[in-house]
Amino acid sequence: MPPRRPANLCRSWLFLEGANEAVLQRAAGSGADVLIQELEDFTPPALRPKARTLAPELYAAWRAAGAVVAVRVNPLEQDGMDDLAAVMRGRPDIVALPKVAEPNHVARLEAEVSRFERDYGIPAGTTALLPNIELARGLVQTGAIAAVSRRTVGCLLASEDLAADLGAERGRDGLELAYCRQRFIVECRAANVVAVDCPYTFSDAEGVERETRWARRLGYTAKSLVDPAHVAVINGVLTPGEDELRRARKIVSAFEASRAGGGGRVELDGALVEMPAYSNAKRLIARAEALLQFERSGN
Repeated sequence: MPPRRPANLCRSWLFLEGANEAVLQRAAGSGADVLIQELEDFTPPALRPKARTLAPELYAAWRAAGAVVAVRVNPLEQDGMDDLAAVMRGRPDIVALPKVAEPNHVARLEAEVSRFERDYGIPAGTTALLPNIELARGLVQTGAIAAVSRRTVGCLLASEDLAADLGAERGRDGLELAYCRQRFIVECRAANVVAVDCPYTFSDAEGVERETRWARRLGYTAKSLVDPAHVAVINGVLTPGEDELRRARKIVSAFEASRAGGGGRVELDGALVEMPAYSNAKRLIARAEALLQFERSGN
């Protein structure tokens, strides 16, 4: 069995129609780091019983292919409890909960997941949680929501529901969600959980590349998506490239040489390199090495 990719090395988080067997079976070949069986908006209520029955065999196949296995259940006060009772038999790595607006939503999810772990003989504490922030009320409480449970490995920001809650007009440039995405990563970073950026819900590859590059500039290392065709673009942008690594190594070398000579900073290619730039360069190098090491460990 391939090793499970750590959450902090998961770049692409792909939502998939929960009852569409053809789509679900093809998903393992998409290259996405995380595959999410979506039982809420992507699965009409009449098809949810079918989707639940698919979970155990589906998750085993995804896991064997090396993907992180996730499921998004419905809100627990709706169909979520029926979802959990079925999908927990498949031992998902991560359970995502939509429309999290209060910390107590996560507290209840943790309690129910813990109960099903006990009932189904799953090692305690091994199922991670991913609160989905889709409402203004949730956005302004992201830090508190992320801090409720040690199981929470990250939070995911929605796009369509959040825009609807704000009464914002959607556009390919995403300007209407710019502040939300900026605030969200600050909240997640402060809580020390992975910030999963909202999906680009238009079909063009140029747009998803542009949006992912902007997200990376903000500090994101993970992005959700709804179109398997976008996986390669997102993984490519969120994986440090050779030119970036050369630049980072140049910064590290120049700064360390300056420090060795008693200097506190160094001018490089017309810019002053100080400790924050040096730290960022080292972080980028370390991430590239961690991604490469993980890929090698799975081969």
